Amino acid sequence: MAAYTGTGDADSTGEEPDGTPEGPGGSPKGLGGSPDGPDTIPYGPGGVPDGRPGATPDGDQGPAANGGPRRDEAVRAALEQGLAGPATPIIGLLDITGIRASAAALRAAFEAVTAPGTPVLHAFAVKATPLVPVLRLLHREGVGAEVASPGELALARAAGVPPARTVLDSPAKTPAELREALALGIAVNADNPQELDRLDALVRSASTRSPIGIRVNPQVGGGSIGALSTATATSKFGVALRDEGAREWVVRAYLDRPWLTRLHAHSGSQGMPLELMARAAAETYGLAEEINERAGRRQIDTLDIGGGLPVNFGSDAHTPTYEEYARLLAATVPGLFDGRYGLVTEFGRSLLAKHGVVLARVEYAKSAGGRAIAVTHAGVQVAARTVYAPKSWPLRVTAYDTKGRPKAGPDVVQDVAGPACFAGDLLAEGRSMPLLEQGDYAAALDTGAYYFAHHYAYNSLARPGIYGFGPDGAGGVRFAVVRTPQTLDEIVAESGGAHAGSLTDTF
Repeated sequence: MAAYTGTGDADSTGEEPDGTPEGPGGSPKGLGGSPDGPDTIPYGPGGVPDGRPGATPDGDQGPAANGGPRRDEAVRAALEQGLAGPATPIIGLLDITGIRASAAALRAAFEAVTAPGTPVLHAFAVKATPLVPVLRLLHREGVGAEVASPGELALARAAGVPPARTVLDSPAKTPAELREALALGIAVNADNPQELDRLDALVRSASTRSPIGIRVNPQVGGGSIGALSTATATSKFGVALRDEGAREWVVRAYLDRPWLTRLHAHSGSQGMPLELMARAAAETYGLAEEINERAGRRQIDTLDIGGGLPVNFGSDAHTPTYEEYARLLAATVPGLFDGRYGLVTEFGRSLLAKHGVVLARVEYAKSAGGRAIAVTHAGVQVAARTVYAPKSWPLRVTAYDTKGRPKAGPDVVQDVAGPACFAGDLLAEGRSMPLLEQGDYAAALDTGAYYFAHHYAYNSLARPGIYGFGPDGAGGVRFAVVRTPQTLDEIVAESGGAHAGSLTDTF
């Protein structure tokens, strides 16, 4: 058999992960437990199906007790307190009560199935909501950080997340990134044989406290969104285990390097069936058992099973839940939770999505071809995935009046359009909901993950301000700045304003 190099063609099944490895082997139980901080609130119903604020959806409820009413109160308060209005026609809102509840639900779900004393680190995938105040809040709620770039690592450090609760994973780590991570003691998972070669040299040159592992692709198949399926035959992530010679190469890599103590896999995120995610975890666990058996000792002490819990974008219901997933994992891979392995998870979207709202003013209301059109200030710049792939990323849009009260009235089929200069800039097309009129507000729901992260500077549209909200202790709503609105001066600076004459003066 030819030696495996990781550069050949795949011959089976696989996909690409968007999660990352994480924290230290043998981390104390406290890494996954509740840190000091405000009490969390249990999850329960609240809903906004079919564009109607305050309605209760059918089905099981999850981590956002009364999320719909809290949202309605926050929208009204944001207008009353002047956060949004004619001069500030778009803002982002984050439900702090809901975020805390999600973090508590994640911890509780895994604690319920894990042997006492097992080290567990839940590391938030920073890519989902790369905002320093959010990362600090999650850190206070017992959740670390999974980073995939120097920028994300800088955000985690600014938020005060310790290196021991940080995991670095990326398919394209530079020598400088690896050197920094090892110097800080951050957990690292090698994506491929060439990266492992770099780690070999770095480990020889300087001692490190970093737990180090290898990321594998179990090639179990994909979900309904191919771009987010990371365990397919040809995924760009990790070592593809079913490629010829790959599994033996992985085993030998561990046997030759006693300092490799972790194993990581991430099968995908939105659109992935839970059963497929559990199967990927089972494949990873089986490989760890094989390596430890051949090593004659427990060399691999921690398994990083990634994240990827899908989010329900159809109602306020939190489904599937962390509890459902943890129970499925325990039934599918019982050895994963018997205390022999530390655990790392890397959830992102599922922690934040349901707790975010993009609120945009209706600048004009018009019609074309008999279709009502509400022209708002939220479009492709804040919802690029929805605009360009609406079937994969549909968003609920709810209607509020000029004072921030939920709109009533008969359903009208209408388009909710954004401000960008192309016809496809639509948050919702042909949506039945109470008629949006000039001066009303459209709220794009479930936007707490990725929508605040992926600003698209089409037409040089500014990044909106983002505000966290929670109770003020007197029956009202209090807001805190998470990110200030981008200014016109900042747009000019990012667009080379300091070098205005460079081309005309140089050439």
